[in-house]
Amino acid sequence: MLNPNLDEIQLTKDDYERYSRHLILPEVGLEGQKRLKAASILCVGTGGLGSPLLLYLAAAGVGRLGIVDFDVVDFSNLQRQVIHGTSWVGKPKIESAKNRILEINPFCQVDLYETQFTSQNALEIAEPYDIIIDGTDNFPTRYLVNDTCVLLNKPNVYGSIFRFEGQATVFNYEGGPNYRDLYPEPPPPGLVPSCAEGGVLGILPGIIGVIQATEAIKIILGQGTTLSGRLLLFNALDMKFRELKLRPNPVRPVIEKLIDYEMFCGIPQAKAAEAEQQAAIPEMTVTELKQLLDSGADDVVLLDVRNPNEYEIAQIPGSVLVPLPDIENGQGVEKVRSLLNGHRLIVHCKMGGRSMKALGILKGAGIDGTNVKGGIQAWSREVDASVPEY
Repeated sequence: MLNPNLDEIQLTKDDYERYSRHLILPEVGLEGQKRLKAASILCVGTGGLGSPLLLYLAAAGVGRLGIVDFDVVDFSNLQRQVIHGTSWVGKPKIESAKNRILEINPFCQVDLYETQFTSQNALEIAEPYDIIIDGTDNFPTRYLVNDTCVLLNKPNVYGSIFRFEGQATVFNYEGGPNYRDLYPEPPPPGLVPSCAEGGVLGILPGIIGVIQATEAIKIILGQGTTLSGRLLLFNALDMKFRELKLRPNPVRPVIEKLIDYEMFCGIPQAKAAEAEQQAAIPEMTVTELKQLLDSGADDVVLLDVRNPNEYEIAQIPGSVLVPLPDIENGQGVEKVRSLLNGHRLIVHCKMGGRSMKALGILKGAGIDGTNVKGGIQAWSREVDASVPEY
């Protein structure tokens, strides 16, 4: 529970009108609304999670919101990142977010940090805020947010989403567990697909983000039971919630300083291994592929390793679908072998990563091939604009 000096906080006539539905709640009332006005929250990320939670925190009357992000709005964001609009495509997300927040609540102080949240700046950025909300989508930043909160003794309101499932909890609050109690070690790079690779139901971050906003407001008000010590799991397809208990690990390593989180999560090592693999597997550009196909070459098999639903969205003419999961389980390897019959193998996916992985597996089975750099996305941008980007 935060303890601001409420004698210094005064509500205006506009506040009384704006927050009337809060003021008549005994659990909020005049004191609670003053607590909200005195509170400061830092949100790391203005994507799927940051969008709804920032809207609701501003509407609730949180006096100061900080936003950390260095990305720009993309058309693909608009399916779920509801704080942004079409007119803001190509512009900084933090500016888009501030514009929308001030439309909802012009009395909210919005501080912008158009930078990557790093070990060099995290403590300085986070220090002035009461609560930190993790709206990120990668493991290095999640560990960084966690360790920053531990070092500064601040609550970390956590959420994550993937496909149709989400989870939320509160870390580092009143002696409760932190992120390292849930995930002592990061997963190997590439094991957990990103939303860009695996997809996400657009409504899902709205549900999880609003849960995060609710937890933050409960902490400010000192009301209710927070999710500290409880991991809330949500499955949108089944519309079911369930909980897992979390406890602090008594033998966990003590967090004494911020570290290199990219290295901790194995990102540089994975990139080095990927570069070594790429050096062993030849690549071609989409322009070179177009020239080859236009030449009428009949000794080529163009393999598409995306998922069947992606193949329905867009195809490169003449491609044959063998999804990567089939290649990984071995069944697809034999199918590829039967397709080749002495022909040259060229492999593509959406952006080039999965096709490179498939070629690595095929090479281990004695099948050589060439990767298409940039995949069908590059084909759409550089060769045939009629092929949809997704």
